[in-house]
Amino acid sequence: MLAAIAFYVLAAVAIVSAIAVISARNPVHSVLFLILTFFTAAGLFVLLGAEFLAMLLVVVYVGAVAVLFLFVVMMLDVDFVELKQGFLSYLPVGFLIALALLGELGLVAVAATSANGAPLAIAPEGVSEITNAEAIGQVLYTQYLLVFQLAGLILFVAMIGAIVLTLRHRPGVKKQDIAAQVGRRRSQAVELKDIRPGQGLN
Repeated sequence: MLAAIAFYVLAAVAIVSAIAVISARNPVHSVLFLILTFFTAAGLFVLLGAEFLAMLLVVVYVGAVAVLFLFVVMMLDVDFVELKQGFLSYLPVGFLIALALLGELGLVAVAATSANGAPLAIAPEGVSEITNAEAIGQVLYTQYLLVFQLAGLILFVAMIGAIVLTLRHRPGVKKQDIAAQVGRRRSQAVELKDIRPGQGLN
């Protein structure tokens, strides 16, 4: 019963916040509603017994949304001075939303650990004692190891490409020349000075 109540509450919040993502006029508000959608979807994953997917959704996607928020600020040039003018008027609403999020997390935790919780109810018979994250790791790093490494290599190349495309060459900036550093000789790097007693370097 408690798991069903938690499911309906989280599903309703996820639907409403997903609609608010595309209906909000302010891009900052859209990003915040998107974060709320991810958190509620993570709660649904916890109810299904997929705690690894819930953690992945929070860590990866919420982190990606933070990067998306940064790009929105950089590209759209959002005026935060104007946004902060009515900040105090939103405090009661923000406090209520924070309480609602805490209530959702508590409801998910109680429903997932109860005797009649969804993870215990939907678990198939004869399942092993390993956790969800351990089972995914065994499959990912044995059967799909090559595909996993190739995906990481593609993301690495994409990251290097993004850095190269956004790199701007400015005059007067000191740069490191590795070939010149490795190829220089001792005579170019060391200079001997014959200092007489009582004199210093000029």
